[in-house]
Amino acid sequence: MTADLSSLLNASKALTSHLARPDLPSVNLSLDQIEAQSRRLVSRQPGTSADAGRANYLLAQAHVDAPALANSIAHLNTRTTFSPSKRFRTQMSRGRRETQEEFYRVLEDRGKRDWEARKKRVFEQLGARVGGDNRAVAELKKSTHGKNLLSASVGPAPTLQMQSKMMAYDRVVSELNASRLRGTSYPVVHALVQASLSTNSDPRSLQITQTFHILSKITGEPPALPPLSHAGAHILNAPLIERKFARAYLGDTESREAIELRRQIAKGAREALEEQYWDVIERTIQARPQEARLGGDPSVANKIRAYIFLRHYRNGEWEDRIELVAGQPIWAKLFYLVRTGHGQEALDEATRFQQAIEHRESSFLSHLRAWVESADRRLPKPHRDQLHAAYNAHMLHSATADPFKLALYKLMGKIDPARRSVAQVTVTTEDWLWLQLSLVDEDEFGGLRGLAEVLLSYGERHFDGVPGQKGAKRGVWAGVLLMCGQFERAVAALWDHHDTEVDAVHLAIALAYHGLLRVPSRAETSDVTPLTLSPVSPPALSLSTLIWRYIRQFVKMDAREALQYVYCVGLAADQPGGVGKEQVENAWELVRRIIVLANTGAAWEDLVGGFRPDGTRFSGAIEQNAALLKLDDTREYNEHILIRAAKSSEEADRIPEAIKLYNLAGDYTTVIAVLAQALGNTIAQPSVDEKARGIERTAADVLRHYERTNRAVGKERDAVIRMLRVREAMDAKDAGRVESALELMESTDLIPMDGDVAKVTKRAEEFRELPDALQRNLQTFLTLTMDILTAVHQKVKGSSLPDVTRQSTLAALRKKSRSLILFAGNLKYRMSPDVYSYLARLDVEIAL
Repeated sequence: MTADLSSLLNASKALTSHLARPDLPSVNLSLDQIEAQSRRLVSRQPGTSADAGRANYLLAQAHVDAPALANSIAHLNTRTTFSPSKRFRTQMSRGRRETQEEFYRVLEDRGKRDWEARKKRVFEQLGARVGGDNRAVAELKKSTHGKNLLSASVGPAPTLQMQSKMMAYDRVVSELNASRLRGTSYPVVHALVQASLSTNSDPRSLQITQTFHILSKITGEPPALPPLSHAGAHILNAPLIERKFARAYLGDTESREAIELRRQIAKGAREALEEQYWDVIERTIQARPQEARLGGDPSVANKIRAYIFLRHYRNGEWEDRIELVAGQPIWAKLFYLVRTGHGQEALDEATRFQQAIEHRESSFLSHLRAWVESADRRLPKPHRDQLHAAYNAHMLHSATADPFKLALYKLMGKIDPARRSVAQVTVTTEDWLWLQLSLVDEDEFGGLRGLAEVLLSYGERHFDGVPGQKGAKRGVWAGVLLMCGQFERAVAALWDHHDTEVDAVHLAIALAYHGLLRVPSRAETSDVTPLTLSPVSPPALSLSTLIWRYIRQFVKMDAREALQYVYCVGLAADQPGGVGKEQVENAWELVRRIIVLANTGAAWEDLVGGFRPDGTRFSGAIEQNAALLKLDDTREYNEHILIRAAKSSEEADRIPEAIKLYNLAGDYTTVIAVLAQALGNTIAQPSVDEKARGIERTAADVLRHYERTNRAVGKERDAVIRMLRVREAMDAKDAGRVESALELMESTDLIPMDGDVAKVTKRAEEFRELPDALQRNLQTFLTLTMDILTAVHQKVKGSSLPDVTRQSTLAALRKKSRSLILFAGNLKYRMSPDVYSYLARLDVEIAL
């Protein structure tokens, strides 16, 4: 161990051997000793105070009082250096309090809105709105999203104006589906515009018409298509409308197609605002013709001149900052021409005043020409750089620059899009939106999606105002969302208000037809609101939820029209990721709901089809429109619609309808099984109502048809025959025809009455193998038969028949009664003791 420690010590000393220098002494002091020696050496050095004096002298020449500063520093209390002043603390406290109050106010406001929305949907599900007196009616017991029960209800009766609007829109949807069946395009948005105009008695409703107009410009939908007489040419040459934008809208958001679509959305929205503003200008001039002084020149430029004169000329003077060029407010005129979509006219007007303009702005005309002639209103970089330089040099910070000239420079150069307003130019919401859409560039600042984020941060109240207060609008926010490509949010914004729910549904259908509506998967669909918002995916809107909540108010009275809306759910069948298939399944389920909920009668058979008196089958409206539900053949129609609707009808206790549906689907065995169960239930009832009679009539009709065609042969059909005879026996007994009743019961062969003990025992064993509908009615059969035997016995006993005949008849009755008791004894544990006691007592009466 000692040797090991010695070798370790020598090795440690050798670690620094390469650093040793023979000319320097070694240091054998610790760090603390070295520090103490250093301090002693410093204290022995002369001239320290003299150096301080010289330093003070040099600083004094620069007017710096070093001793005073040293004294101030020595007495400085650093603990309060960063402590806020009392005034600052007061301001901070006030700001914090205001921030907290604003936060809680916004939180409470949002909570109230969310609660009202949830409450509204809950009441809709239950069949009433807040303050309404409607009752919930449970009609269906299955739902798409895996629920076992579904409550269907009828909402409050719509007003006369709303009914007119609904009827006008109904016609559009029906025509749309007819075109889809023919394989032709249909200008659905323009049709909705016309329907909206035909029912607009409220000026506020014009905003909805404008919303549809914006969509027509975004989609580029033609206002009309060639007549059907030229259908061949139409199919070959007419533009494809249905799902035209689905691939770009639903695919990769960064693809070239998606970027081009966003540009088209911005362009279409901008053009809609331009047309709207041109309409404002014409109406303004028509309202004040004498002041406008339009004269005989109906040109666009002259109308703009007249409008500028009306708006910006007051008391013989032009408004402040309006710059006159050659005596004309040229910048305002050029801006309003651009604002109304007349770019070429603006270039022509600028060319007329070229010399005067070039004198003020040397390169303006060349910039304007390049901008107007550009397809996407985007200047080359040299032009943009020159515009930026001119704008920054003498416009940006100028208090006298013409605001319209400033706006023109911003538009052409897309300058400073973050500065979103221009004084005297963006005076209305539409002006402001038009400017934002004109400055949108998909290559910079996030493009249309960036603008959407800004608009969403403002919120609905910024555009529509506070609901219920004076000046509040309706539908502006939806139009704003539509213009920035937030189509799902636009529909949801209309749906959130009762007076625009009808418009929301039809806007959603139009968007889906063009491929501009994203629907959520089944797992993402909310039960509270049709809109689905996710942090990892774009907004989505459940079209099936929206349509069902709309049509359920008239599904009972007008099921055929309700189906027209359900056909539109299948528009989203091409959405990728399995969502499209789910939408088709949603459409199938809504069809089944309508079948179950629709009123019974001839109209119901018009929906599902039926059989004529001669036995031939005719198809209903659903089967005729199966292509709209993506059903390729009769087998799929039977499997997905008829059979499953029949099961739902059976669960909803609509047995006649279930039987008809099974029969239409060709499931004859199930028809008989359902009939057997239903007849078993009716026979057990103490009193027979009209519903039970209807089931019995249906059973008789079906049985006659099946016996003629030899269908569904087996125990279930025999059970139906027997139970129909039991019912006849009951009716005969009630009518006093007890002998006929006894013959009918004997013909059922349910109860042996020949007195053969072995045969009775065997028949009791066979009874256990009969269908359930017969087994569970054993007590009914036995008591009925014994009551009939007793009645016949009393009638014969009191009759005036010859004694021999009477005695032989009574003996035969006693034999049958005895057989019945033997049969019941073998099945004693399948009935209650009271029933067996009752049978035994009657048997004793017959035996006496």
